[in-house]
Amino acid sequence: MGQPIDVSPETTAAFVGRALRGPLNTPVLVKSFGEFCRRFGDVWTRSSLGPAVRQFFEHGGKRLYVVRVANNARGAMICLPASGSALVLRALEPGSTELIRAAVDYDGIDESDDEYFNLTLQRINPVNGLVDDQELFRRLSYVEGSEQFVGDALLTSTLARVEHPYPSHRPESTMDNNGGQGSAYIEPVQVGTDGTELSDYDLVGSRPERLGLFALEQIERFDVLYLPPPGKGIDTGPAAILAAELFCRERRAMLIVDPRAEWTTAEAAIQGVRDLGYASPNMLGYYPRVLKHRSDDIARPAGGALAGLLCKQDRTYGPWHDINQQGMGLHRRWLPAVAIDEDDALQLGRAGLNAITPGPAGRARLMGAVTMGRGSEAHRKFAQLPVRRFCLQIINAIAGAAKWAVFEPGDRDLARRVCAQITTYFHCLDDLGAFADNRFVVECDAGVSKRHDSKEHGVTILLVFHPLACDEPVSLTLHLTAAGCRVGSTAFAPTIENCA
Repeated sequence: MGQPIDVSPETTAAFVGRALRGPLNTPVLVKSFGEFCRRFGDVWTRSSLGPAVRQFFEHGGKRLYVVRVANNARGAMICLPASGSALVLRALEPGSTELIRAAVDYDGIDESDDEYFNLTLQRINPVNGLVDDQELFRRLSYVEGSEQFVGDALLTSTLARVEHPYPSHRPESTMDNNGGQGSAYIEPVQVGTDGTELSDYDLVGSRPERLGLFALEQIERFDVLYLPPPGKGIDTGPAAILAAELFCRERRAMLIVDPRAEWTTAEAAIQGVRDLGYASPNMLGYYPRVLKHRSDDIARPAGGALAGLLCKQDRTYGPWHDINQQGMGLHRRWLPAVAIDEDDALQLGRAGLNAITPGPAGRARLMGAVTMGRGSEAHRKFAQLPVRRFCLQIINAIAGAAKWAVFEPGDRDLARRVCAQITTYFHCLDDLGAFADNRFVVECDAGVSKRHDSKEHGVTILLVFHPLACDEPVSLTLHLTAAGCRVGSTAFAPTIENCA
Protein backbone atom coordinates (compact mmCIF):
# COMPACT_ATOMS: atom_id res chain seq x y z
CA MET A 1 0.00 0.00 0.00
CA GLY A 2 1.45 3.29 -1.08
CA GLN A 3 4.79 1.79 -2.16
CA PRO A 4 6.88 3.75 -4.70
CA ILE A 5 6.13 2.94 -8.34
CA ASP A 6 9.09 1.53 -10.28
CA VAL A 7 10.10 4.07 -12.93
CA SER A 8 12.33 1.66 -14.89
CA PRO A 9 10.93 -1.88 -14.87
CA GLU A 10 12.75 -4.40 -17.07
CA THR A 11 10.82 -4.74 -20.31
CA THR A 12 9.58 -8.29 -20.84
CA ALA A 13 8.91 -9.92 -24.20
CA ALA A 14 6.86 -12.99 -25.13
CA PHE A 15 7.29 -15.27 -28.17
CA VAL A 16 4.87 -17.99 -29.31
CA GLY A 17 6.09 -20.71 -31.67
CA ARG A 18 7.25 -24.22 -32.39
CA ALA A 19 10.15 -25.93 -30.61
CA LEU A 20 11.83 -29.34 -30.46
CA ARG A 21 10.77 -30.02 -26.89
CA GLY A 22 9.47 -28.32 -23.77
CA PRO A 23 6.06 -27.88 -22.12
CA LEU A 24 3.14 -27.05 -24.37
CA ASN A 25 1.02 -23.92 -23.85
CA THR A 26 2.98 -22.93 -20.76
CA PRO A 27 4.85 -19.61 -20.52
CA VAL A 28 8.45 -20.33 -19.50
CA LEU A 29 10.69 -17.42 -18.52
CA VAL A 30 14.19 -17.66 -20.04
CA LYS A 31 17.00 -15.17 -19.48
CA SER A 32 19.58 -16.38 -22.01
CA PHE A 33 19.75 -18.28 -25.28
CA GLY A 34 21.53 -21.15 -23.50
CA GLU A 35 18.63 -21.43 -21.07
CA PHE A 36 16.22 -21.59 -24.02
CA CYS A 37 18.26 -24.39 -25.62
CA ARG A 38 18.32 -26.40 -22.39
CA ARG A 39 14.56 -26.20 -22.01
CA PHE A 40 13.29 -26.13 -25.60
CA GLY A 41 16.10 -27.57 -27.70
CA ASP A 42 18.54 -25.89 -30.05
CA VAL A 43 17.83 -23.99 -33.27
CA TRP A 44 15.58 -26.15 -35.45
CA THR A 45 15.41 -25.84 -39.24
CA ARG A 46 11.64 -26.44 -39.17
CA SER A 47 10.95 -23.53 -36.83
CA SER A 48 11.87 -19.84 -36.69
CA LEU A 49 11.36 -19.61 -32.91
CA GLY A 50 14.97 -20.56 -32.07
CA PRO A 51 16.55 -17.96 -34.40
CA ALA A 52 14.13 -15.31 -33.08
CA VAL A 53 15.13 -16.08 -29.48
CA ARG A 54 18.82 -15.87 -30.43
CA GLN A 55 18.17 -12.50 -32.10
CA PHE A 56 16.40 -11.27 -28.98
CA PHE A 57 19.29 -11.95 -26.61
CA GLU A 58 21.95 -10.85 -29.11
CA HIS A 59 20.26 -7.44 -29.37
CA GLY A 60 19.94 -6.70 -25.66
CA GLY A 61 16.85 -8.54 -24.39
CA LYS A 62 16.97 -9.83 -20.81
CA ARG A 63 13.57 -11.37 -20.00
CA LEU A 64 11.60 -13.52 -22.44
CA TYR A 65 8.55 -15.73 -21.96
CA VAL A 66 8.44 -18.58 -24.48
CA VAL A 67 5.18 -20.40 -25.22
CA ARG A 68 5.61 -23.62 -27.17
CA VAL A 69 2.72 -24.71 -29.39
CA ALA A 70 2.43 -27.78 -31.62
CA ASN A 71 0.17 -29.29 -34.26
CA ASN A 72 -0.59 -33.00 -33.67
CA ALA A 73 2.69 -33.64 -31.87
CA ARG A 74 2.88 -36.79 -29.72
CA GLY A 75 4.89 -37.78 -26.67
CA ALA A 76 7.00 -40.92 -26.37
CA MET A 77 5.30 -44.04 -24.95
CA ILE A 78 6.72 -46.46 -22.37
CA CYS A 79 5.18 -49.87 -21.61
CA LEU A 80 6.08 -51.43 -18.25
CA PRO A 81 5.23 -55.20 -18.19
CA ALA A 82 2.64 -56.20 -15.58
CA SER A 83 2.05 -59.99 -15.69
CA GLY A 84 0.33 -60.13 -19.03
CA SER A 85 -0.83 -56.52 -18.99
CA ALA A 86 1.15 -53.29 -18.99
CA LEU A 87 1.43 -49.94 -17.30
CA VAL A 88 1.44 -47.51 -20.24
CA LEU A 89 3.10 -44.13 -19.72
CA ARG A 90 3.01 -41.24 -22.20
CA ALA A 91 5.54 -38.40 -22.10
CA LEU A 92 3.83 -35.18 -21.07
CA GLU A 93 5.96 -33.07 -23.41
CA PRO A 94 5.69 -34.22 -27.04
CA GLY A 95 8.59 -34.24 -29.48
CA SER A 96 11.12 -36.52 -31.11
CA THR A 97 13.90 -35.33 -28.79
CA GLU A 98 11.95 -35.69 -25.55
CA LEU A 99 13.68 -38.75 -24.06
CA ILE A 100 12.18 -40.25 -20.92
CA ARG A 101 12.66 -43.64 -19.26
CA ALA A 102 11.14 -45.45 -16.29
CA ALA A 103 12.09 -48.01 -13.68
CA VAL A 104 10.06 -50.08 -11.20
CA ASP A 105 11.29 -51.53 -7.90
CA TYR A 106 9.83 -52.92 -4.68
CA ASP A 107 12.30 -51.37 -2.25
CA GLY A 108 10.75 -51.03 1.21
CA ILE A 109 7.61 -52.99 0.24
CA ASP A 110 6.75 -56.25 1.98
CA GLU A 111 7.29 -59.35 -0.19
CA SER A 112 3.73 -60.55 0.48
CA ASP A 113 2.25 -57.25 -0.72
CA ASP A 114 1.53 -57.58 -4.45
CA GLU A 115 -0.27 -54.25 -4.89
CA TYR A 116 2.35 -51.56 -4.30
CA PHE A 117 5.50 -50.57 -6.19
CA ASN A 118 7.95 -47.69 -6.58
CA LEU A 119 8.29 -45.80 -9.86
CA THR A 120 11.22 -43.69 -11.06
CA LEU A 121 10.97 -41.40 -14.07
CA GLN A 122 13.90 -39.65 -15.74
CA ARG A 123 14.32 -37.14 -18.55
CA ILE A 124 17.56 -37.66 -20.52
CA ASN A 125 19.38 -34.85 -22.29
CA PRO A 126 19.53 -35.88 -25.98
CA VAL A 127 22.86 -34.10 -26.47
CA ASN A 128 25.04 -35.42 -23.64
CA GLY A 129 22.97 -38.34 -22.31
CA LEU A 130 22.88 -36.94 -18.78
CA VAL A 131 19.81 -36.91 -16.54
CA ASP A 132 18.09 -33.51 -16.68
CA ASP A 133 15.12 -34.31 -14.42
CA GLN A 134 14.12 -37.16 -12.15
CA GLU A 135 10.94 -37.96 -10.23
CA LEU A 136 10.49 -40.71 -7.63
CA PHE A 137 7.06 -42.00 -6.58
CA ARG A 138 6.92 -44.46 -3.67
CA ARG A 139 4.24 -46.99 -2.73
CA LEU A 140 2.04 -46.56 -5.77
CA SER A 141 -0.90 -48.86 -6.43
CA TYR A 142 -2.07 -50.30 -9.72
CA VAL A 143 -5.64 -50.60 -8.35
CA GLU A 144 -7.92 -47.88 -9.71
CA GLY A 145 -9.72 -46.14 -6.86
CA SER A 146 -6.89 -46.65 -4.40
CA GLU A 147 -5.59 -43.57 -2.57
CA GLN A 148 -2.16 -44.31 -4.06
CA PHE A 149 -3.39 -45.11 -7.57
CA VAL A 150 -0.58 -44.51 -10.05
CA GLY A 151 -2.86 -42.66 -12.47
CA ASP A 152 -3.74 -40.10 -9.82
CA ALA A 153 -0.22 -39.82 -8.43
CA LEU A 154 1.25 -38.99 -11.84
CA LEU A 155 -1.11 -36.06 -12.28
CA THR A 156 1.56 -34.09 -10.38
CA SER A 157 4.35 -35.33 -12.65
CA THR A 158 6.02 -32.99 -15.12
CA LEU A 159 7.32 -35.94 -17.17
CA ALA A 160 4.55 -38.47 -17.92
CA ARG A 161 0.90 -39.48 -17.56
CA VAL A 162 -0.77 -42.90 -17.33
CA GLU A 163 -2.82 -44.01 -20.34
CA HIS A 164 -5.64 -46.51 -20.71
CA PRO A 165 -5.98 -49.42 -20.44
CA TYR A 166 -4.80 -49.59 -16.85
CA PRO A 167 -2.76 -52.65 -15.77
CA SER A 168 -4.57 -55.61 -14.22
CA HIS A 169 -1.50 -56.55 -12.14
CA ARG A 170 1.37 -54.82 -10.43
CA PRO A 171 4.17 -53.78 -12.84
CA GLU A 172 7.14 -56.10 -12.78
CA SER A 173 10.40 -54.99 -11.22
CA THR A 174 12.93 -53.81 -13.82
CA MET A 175 15.99 -55.46 -12.23
CA ASP A 176 19.26 -55.25 -14.12
CA ASN A 177 20.45 -58.20 -16.18
CA ASN A 178 23.17 -59.13 -13.69
CA GLY A 179 20.73 -59.69 -10.87
CA GLY A 180 22.07 -56.75 -8.88
CA GLN A 181 20.09 -54.59 -6.54
CA GLY A 182 19.93 -51.60 -8.89
CA SER A 183 17.05 -50.97 -11.28
CA ALA A 184 17.35 -51.02 -15.06
CA TYR A 185 15.41 -48.39 -16.94
CA ILE A 186 12.85 -49.15 -19.63
CA GLU A 187 13.18 -47.07 -22.78
CA PRO A 188 10.22 -45.93 -24.93
CA VAL A 189 8.67 -48.46 -27.28
CA GLN A 190 7.31 -45.57 -29.35
CA VAL A 191 9.26 -42.37 -29.85
CA GLY A 192 7.58 -38.98 -29.82
CA THR A 193 6.76 -36.97 -32.92
CA ASP A 194 7.10 -33.25 -33.67
CA GLY A 195 3.80 -32.88 -35.49
CA THR A 196 3.14 -30.87 -38.62
CA GLU A 197 3.57 -27.22 -39.59
CA LEU A 198 1.71 -24.73 -37.44
CA SER A 199 -1.39 -22.95 -38.65
CA ASP A 200 -2.74 -19.58 -37.55
CA TYR A 201 -5.17 -21.40 -35.29
CA ASP A 202 -2.36 -23.21 -33.49
CA LEU A 203 -0.73 -19.86 -32.74
CA VAL A 204 -3.97 -18.25 -31.61
CA GLY A 205 -5.15 -21.21 -29.54
CA SER A 206 -8.14 -21.01 -27.20
CA ARG A 207 -8.90 -18.48 -24.50
CA PRO A 208 -11.06 -20.78 -22.31
CA GLU A 209 -8.38 -23.50 -22.37
CA ARG A 210 -5.47 -21.04 -22.29
CA LEU A 211 -3.86 -22.48 -25.38
CA GLY A 212 -1.60 -20.73 -27.89
CA LEU A 213 -1.03 -17.05 -27.26
CA PHE A 214 -3.79 -17.11 -24.61
CA ALA A 215 -1.42 -19.16 -22.45
CA LEU A 216 0.12 -15.76 -21.67
CA GLU A 217 -2.91 -15.05 -19.48
CA GLN A 218 -1.08 -17.13 -16.89
CA ILE A 219 1.53 -14.39 -16.39
CA GLU A 220 0.95 -10.99 -14.86
CA ARG A 221 2.71 -8.79 -17.39
CA PHE A 222 4.49 -8.73 -20.71
CA ASP A 223 5.31 -5.66 -22.78
CA VAL A 224 6.19 -6.94 -26.27
CA LEU A 225 4.64 -9.85 -28.17
CA TYR A 226 6.09 -11.48 -31.27
CA LEU A 227 4.83 -14.42 -33.34
CA PRO A 228 7.78 -15.77 -35.38
CA PRO A 229 6.81 -17.21 -38.77
CA PRO A 230 5.32 -20.67 -38.04
CA GLY A 231 7.46 -22.55 -40.57
CA LYS A 232 10.13 -22.32 -43.24
CA GLY A 233 8.84 -20.14 -46.06
CA ILE A 234 5.52 -19.56 -44.25
CA ASP A 235 4.46 -16.11 -43.04
CA THR A 236 2.40 -15.57 -39.93
CA GLY A 237 -1.14 -15.24 -41.26
CA PRO A 238 -3.44 -12.24 -40.82
CA ALA A 239 -5.84 -14.24 -38.62
CA ALA A 240 -3.08 -14.81 -36.06
CA ILE A 241 -1.85 -11.20 -36.35
CA LEU A 242 -5.29 -9.71 -35.78
CA ALA A 243 -6.02 -12.02 -32.84
CA ALA A 244 -2.64 -11.15 -31.32
CA GLU A 245 -3.32 -7.41 -31.81
CA LEU A 246 -6.62 -7.70 -29.95
CA PHE A 247 -4.89 -9.61 -27.16
CA CYS A 248 -2.13 -6.97 -26.95
CA ARG A 249 -4.76 -4.26 -26.78
CA GLU A 250 -6.32 -6.00 -23.79
CA ARG A 251 -2.96 -6.56 -22.11
CA ARG A 252 -1.55 -3.12 -23.04
CA ALA A 253 1.43 -4.52 -24.94
CA MET A 254 3.06 -3.92 -28.34
CA LEU A 255 2.88 -6.48 -31.15
CA ILE A 256 5.82 -6.73 -33.58
CA VAL A 257 4.70 -7.56 -37.13
CA ASP A 258 7.10 -8.94 -39.76
CA PRO A 259 6.89 -7.85 -43.41
CA ARG A 260 5.58 -10.58 -45.65
CA ALA A 261 8.02 -12.44 -47.91
CA GLU A 262 6.28 -11.32 -51.12
CA TRP A 263 6.84 -7.64 -50.32
CA THR A 264 9.90 -7.20 -52.49
CA THR A 265 9.52 -3.43 -52.93
CA ALA A 266 8.49 -0.54 -50.69
CA GLU A 267 5.43 0.02 -52.87
CA ALA A 268 4.38 -3.62 -52.40
CA ALA A 269 4.79 -3.28 -48.63
CA ILE A 270 2.67 -0.13 -48.48
CA GLN A 271 -0.07 -1.68 -50.58
CA GLY A 272 0.16 -4.92 -48.61
CA VAL A 273 -0.44 -3.16 -45.29
CA ARG A 274 -3.46 -1.40 -46.74
CA ASP A 275 -4.87 -4.63 -48.16
CA LEU A 276 -4.45 -6.45 -44.85
CA GLY A 277 -6.10 -3.61 -42.94
CA TYR A 278 -3.44 -3.36 -40.24
CA ALA A 279 -4.20 -0.11 -38.37
CA SER A 280 -3.51 -0.28 -34.65
CA PRO A 281 -1.34 1.81 -32.30
CA ASN A 282 -0.41 -1.45 -30.57
CA MET A 283 1.32 -2.78 -33.69
CA LEU A 284 4.94 -2.10 -34.67
CA GLY A 285 5.73 -2.84 -38.31
CA TYR A 286 8.95 -2.57 -40.27
CA TYR A 287 10.36 -3.06 -43.76
CA PRO A 288 12.36 -4.70 -45.29
CA ARG A 289 13.60 -8.02 -43.98
CA VAL A 290 17.36 -8.48 -43.52
CA LEU A 291 20.24 -10.44 -45.02
CA LYS A 292 22.75 -11.93 -42.59
CA HIS A 293 25.70 -11.13 -44.87
CA ARG A 294 26.34 -9.83 -48.38
CA SER A 295 26.33 -13.26 -50.00
CA ASP A 296 23.10 -14.29 -48.27
CA ASP A 297 20.20 -14.77 -50.68
CA ILE A 298 17.48 -15.40 -48.10
CA ALA A 299 15.61 -12.41 -46.67
CA ARG A 300 14.95 -13.17 -43.00
CA PRO A 301 12.56 -11.56 -40.50
CA ALA A 302 14.12 -9.44 -37.76
CA GLY A 303 11.20 -9.31 -35.32
CA GLY A 304 13.17 -11.05 -32.57
CA ALA A 305 16.00 -8.52 -32.92
CA LEU A 306 13.58 -5.58 -32.72
CA ALA A 307 12.04 -7.02 -29.56
CA GLY A 308 15.51 -7.20 -28.02
CA LEU A 309 16.29 -3.63 -29.12
CA LEU A 310 13.08 -2.33 -27.51
CA CYS A 311 14.08 -3.95 -24.23
CA LYS A 312 17.59 -2.50 -24.53
CA GLN A 313 16.21 0.95 -25.37
CA ASP A 314 13.92 1.00 -22.32
CA ARG A 315 16.79 0.00 -20.06
CA THR A 316 19.27 2.47 -21.59
CA TYR A 317 17.26 5.51 -22.74
CA GLY A 318 13.63 4.95 -21.72
CA PRO A 319 10.61 4.18 -23.94
CA TRP A 320 9.87 7.91 -24.35
CA HIS A 321 12.85 8.24 -26.72
CA ASP A 322 13.15 7.41 -30.41
CA ILE A 323 14.72 3.98 -30.96
CA ASN A 324 17.27 5.48 -33.36
CA GLN A 325 19.89 6.13 -30.67
CA GLN A 326 23.58 5.41 -30.33
CA GLY A 327 24.21 1.70 -29.72
CA MET A 328 20.76 0.70 -30.99
CA GLY A 329 21.80 -0.76 -34.34
CA LEU A 330 21.17 -4.26 -35.62
CA HIS A 331 23.86 -6.92 -35.84
CA ARG A 332 26.97 -5.61 -37.56
CA ARG A 333 26.83 -8.07 -40.50
CA TRP A 334 23.13 -7.60 -41.20
CA LEU A 335 22.00 -5.74 -44.31
CA PRO A 336 18.55 -4.56 -45.47
CA ALA A 337 17.25 -7.03 -48.06
CA VAL A 338 15.87 -4.12 -50.11
CA ALA A 339 17.53 -0.73 -50.56
CA ILE A 340 15.37 2.07 -49.12
CA ASP A 341 15.89 5.72 -50.10
CA GLU A 342 14.60 8.75 -48.22
CA ASP A 343 11.43 9.00 -50.27
CA ASP A 344 10.67 5.30 -49.69
CA ALA A 345 11.26 5.73 -45.95
CA LEU A 346 8.87 8.68 -45.87
CA GLN A 347 6.16 6.77 -47.71
CA LEU A 348 6.64 3.73 -45.48
CA GLY A 349 6.30 5.92 -42.39
CA ARG A 350 3.01 7.31 -43.64
CA ALA A 351 1.77 3.72 -44.03
CA GLY A 352 2.83 2.87 -40.47
CA LEU A 353 6.03 1.00 -41.34
CA ASN A 354 9.49 1.81 -39.96
CA ALA A 355 12.33 1.50 -42.47
CA ILE A 356 15.47 -0.55 -41.86
CA THR A 357 18.31 1.32 -43.53
CA PRO A 358 22.13 1.32 -43.34
CA GLY A 359 23.46 3.36 -40.45
CA PRO A 360 26.75 4.57 -38.96
CA ALA A 361 29.62 2.11 -38.65
CA GLY A 362 27.92 -0.20 -41.14
CA ARG A 363 25.14 -1.20 -38.73
CA ALA A 364 21.59 -1.19 -40.04
CA ARG A 365 19.09 0.77 -37.98
CA LEU A 366 15.35 1.12 -37.58
CA MET A 367 14.59 4.58 -38.95
CA GLY A 368 11.32 6.22 -37.99
CA ALA A 369 9.27 5.83 -34.87
CA VAL A 370 5.70 5.11 -35.88
CA THR A 371 3.03 2.60 -34.96
CA MET A 372 0.44 1.20 -37.34
CA GLY A 373 -2.19 3.47 -35.82
CA ARG A 374 -2.04 5.84 -38.77
CA GLY A 375 -5.00 7.38 -40.53
CA SER A 376 -7.26 7.42 -37.46
CA GLU A 377 -8.11 10.57 -35.52
CA ALA A 378 -8.63 8.50 -32.37
CA HIS A 379 -5.06 7.16 -32.67
CA ARG A 380 -3.44 10.37 -33.90
CA LYS A 381 -1.31 10.97 -30.80
CA PHE A 382 -0.44 7.30 -30.53
CA ALA A 383 0.81 7.09 -34.12
CA GLN A 384 4.22 7.96 -32.62
CA LEU A 385 5.89 4.86 -31.20
CA PRO A 386 7.59 6.57 -28.22
CA VAL A 387 4.31 8.19 -27.16
CA ARG A 388 2.35 4.96 -27.36
CA ARG A 389 4.95 2.86 -25.56
CA PHE A 390 5.47 5.48 -22.85
CA CYS A 391 1.71 5.70 -22.20
CA LEU A 392 1.49 1.91 -21.99
CA GLN A 393 4.33 1.86 -19.47
CA ILE A 394 2.60 4.50 -17.32
CA ILE A 395 -0.75 2.72 -17.43
CA ASN A 396 0.74 -0.68 -16.56
CA ALA A 397 2.88 0.75 -13.76
CA ILE A 398 -0.01 2.61 -12.12
CA ALA A 399 -2.49 -0.25 -12.64
CA GLY A 400 -0.13 -2.63 -10.85
CA ALA A 401 1.11 -0.37 -8.06
CA ALA A 402 -2.21 1.30 -7.19
CA LYS A 403 -4.37 -1.81 -7.23
CA TRP A 404 -4.39 -1.79 -3.40
CA ALA A 405 -6.75 1.23 -3.53
CA VAL A 406 -9.55 -0.94 -4.95
CA PHE A 407 -9.86 -2.78 -1.64
CA GLU A 408 -9.87 0.31 0.58
CA PRO A 409 -12.96 2.29 1.66
CA GLY A 410 -13.56 5.13 -0.78
CA ASP A 411 -13.03 8.53 0.83
CA ARG A 412 -10.99 11.69 0.44
CA ASP A 413 -8.07 10.24 2.36
CA LEU A 414 -7.84 7.35 -0.12
CA ALA A 415 -7.93 9.78 -3.05
CA ARG A 416 -5.17 11.84 -1.44
CA ARG A 417 -2.92 8.80 -0.93
CA VAL A 418 -3.41 7.58 -4.51
CA CYS A 419 -2.62 11.04 -5.90
CA ALA A 420 0.50 11.28 -3.73
CA GLN A 421 1.74 7.88 -4.94
CA ILE A 422 1.25 8.73 -8.62
CA THR A 423 2.55 12.30 -8.31
CA THR A 424 5.78 11.03 -6.79
CA TYR A 425 6.06 8.59 -9.71
CA PHE A 426 5.57 11.41 -12.21
CA HIS A 427 8.23 13.53 -10.51
CA CYS A 428 10.68 10.62 -10.81
CA LEU A 429 9.87 10.28 -14.52
CA ASP A 430 10.37 14.01 -14.94
CA ASP A 431 13.80 13.73 -13.33
CA LEU A 432 14.66 11.17 -16.03
CA GLY A 433 13.61 13.58 -18.77
CA ALA A 434 10.46 11.71 -19.82
CA PHE A 435 8.23 14.80 -20.06
CA ALA A 436 8.40 17.84 -22.32
CA ASP A 437 7.77 19.96 -19.19
CA ASN A 438 7.15 19.35 -15.51
CA ARG A 439 3.47 20.29 -15.57
CA PHE A 440 1.02 17.42 -15.17
CA VAL A 441 -2.36 16.69 -13.61
CA VAL A 442 -3.12 13.78 -11.28
CA GLU A 443 -6.64 13.56 -9.90
CA CYS A 444 -8.42 10.67 -8.19
CA ASP A 445 -12.08 10.15 -7.38
CA ALA A 446 -12.23 7.22 -4.99
CA GLY A 447 -15.99 7.47 -4.54
CA VAL A 448 -17.26 7.17 -8.12
CA SER A 449 -18.43 3.55 -7.68
CA LYS A 450 -20.38 2.87 -4.49
CA ARG A 451 -21.56 -0.62 -5.42
CA HIS A 452 -21.39 -3.54 -3.01
CA ASP A 453 -20.19 -5.81 -5.80
CA SER A 454 -16.42 -6.08 -5.28
CA LYS A 455 -15.84 -6.45 -9.03
CA GLU A 456 -17.44 -3.07 -9.72
CA HIS A 457 -16.15 -1.09 -6.74
CA GLY A 458 -13.05 0.86 -7.67
CA VAL A 459 -11.32 4.16 -8.17
CA THR A 460 -10.99 6.47 -11.16
CA ILE A 461 -7.73 8.27 -11.88
CA LEU A 462 -7.35 11.18 -14.30
CA LEU A 463 -3.91 11.83 -15.80
CA VAL A 464 -2.76 14.71 -17.98
CA PHE A 465 0.92 14.90 -18.99
CA HIS A 466 3.09 15.97 -21.90
CA PRO A 467 5.35 13.15 -23.22
CA LEU A 468 8.72 14.20 -24.55
CA ALA A 469 8.00 12.96 -28.09
CA CYS A 470 4.49 14.39 -28.36
CA ASP A 471 3.43 17.78 -29.73
CA GLU A 472 0.67 18.21 -27.15
CA PRO A 473 -0.40 16.85 -23.75
CA VAL A 474 -2.06 13.44 -23.42
CA SER A 475 -5.12 12.80 -21.24
CA LEU A 476 -5.95 9.36 -19.85
CA THR A 477 -8.63 8.07 -17.50
CA LEU A 478 -7.89 4.86 -15.59
CA HIS A 479 -10.74 2.92 -14.00
CA LEU A 480 -9.27 0.49 -11.45
CA THR A 481 -11.46 -2.35 -10.16
CA ALA A 482 -10.83 -5.77 -8.68
CA ALA A 483 -11.36 -7.19 -12.17
CA GLY A 484 -8.55 -5.11 -13.68
CA CYS A 485 -7.91 -1.75 -15.29
CA ARG A 486 -9.91 -0.04 -18.03
CA VAL A 487 -8.51 2.95 -19.88
CA GLY A 488 -10.98 5.46 -21.24
CA SER A 489 -10.82 8.65 -23.22
CA THR A 490 -10.99 11.95 -21.38
CA ALA A 491 -13.48 14.25 -23.04
CA PHE A 492 -13.20 17.16 -20.57
CA ALA A 493 -9.70 16.99 -19.14
CA PRO A 494 -8.25 19.89 -17.15
CA THR A 495 -5.97 22.07 -19.21
CA ILE A 496 -2.33 21.59 -18.41
CA GLU A 497 -1.67 25.31 -18.75
CA ASN A 498 -3.37 25.83 -15.40
CA CYS A 499 -0.81 23.63 -13.64
CA ALA A 500 2.02 25.24 -11.73
